[in-house]
Amino acid sequence: MTPIIKIEDIAHVRFAAPDLGEMQAFLEDFGLDCSVHNGRLYGRGSDGRPFLHSTEPGDPAFKGLGLRAESMDALEALASAEGAAIHSLDDPGGGSVVRLTDPDGFRVEVIAGQQVTALEGNLADGPHNNASSRQRVRKAVRLSQGPSHIVRLGHAVLNVSDFRVSEEWYKQRFGFLTSDEVELAPGTAMGAFMRCDRGDQPTDHHTLFLAQLPQPVGFLHAAFEVAHLDDLMLGHAHLKSKGCDQAWGVGRHIMGSQVFDYWRDPWGHELEHWTDGDLFTAADPPNKMPFSSLLAVQWGAPHPMVAGESK
Repeated sequence: MTPIIKIEDIAHVRFAAPDLGEMQAFLEDFGLDCSVHNGRLYGRGSDGRPFLHSTEPGDPAFKGLGLRAESMDALEALASAEGAAIHSLDDPGGGSVVRLTDPDGFRVEVIAGQQVTALEGNLADGPHNNASSRQRVRKAVRLSQGPSHIVRLGHAVLNVSDFRVSEEWYKQRFGFLTSDEVELAPGTAMGAFMRCDRGDQPTDHHTLFLAQLPQPVGFLHAAFEVAHLDDLMLGHAHLKSKGCDQAWGVGRHIMGSQVFDYWRDPWGHELEHWTDGDLFTAADPPNKMPFSSLLAVQWGAPHPMVAGESK
């Protein structure tokens, strides 16, 4: 299958909420830098992108996701193939967008031409000591308390009505590659972790996970990369001190390998902090994994469903 374009990354997720002030308070505790523009709330990280998370006034809802085309030429090719119009983005950073609707009615915004502003700040992880390597000498660890420092949006997870139909739709348009296909039983797929095809350039294990679970079609979670492990743990302590609603964590996933920590916004939408995830190139083949690996951990807190604590 030759895709129409190959996207370079996920761009943003959009929501609606009845109280932008309450959402802003949560997102700032979560680690996003927030501002209001044209009556909508935006959260950004430190990667220089104008926004990663957007909230408009309204009943609580997931409103869609954005994907980043590598150029205006790619966006024009997509618009031509889909018979879609190119519009200007009425968001911080400007740019252009083609709006599509996937097989389950999710809005997918493909963007190009946003203004990227370099941000100052040192998020480097300091040297560490372990039994085989002593790199930190004559210097104590002293960490600043507070929220995690979100760098970028890494992936989104959607529950779909027909995995194979949705998989074909996204791959045919955006060039996704399968990293891990998840099977309920041998030969029976229920979803896949899919990454961008950037050729020889390493890319995250997954940018989009499509799952066909026995629950209503909808948004499952969005995941934001933080600076490093200490930063994730500091954010965990901060959110806990604020009485926020934790969904799962801390632990290390099997598929993707990342260290994770999941929290719910005031209306129940799950957002993940993660760090230290796998990176692959287009040369790496797909794998098939059992469903048990989806909820299992290499270390850390078991999934609430496994622990009998789902809510």
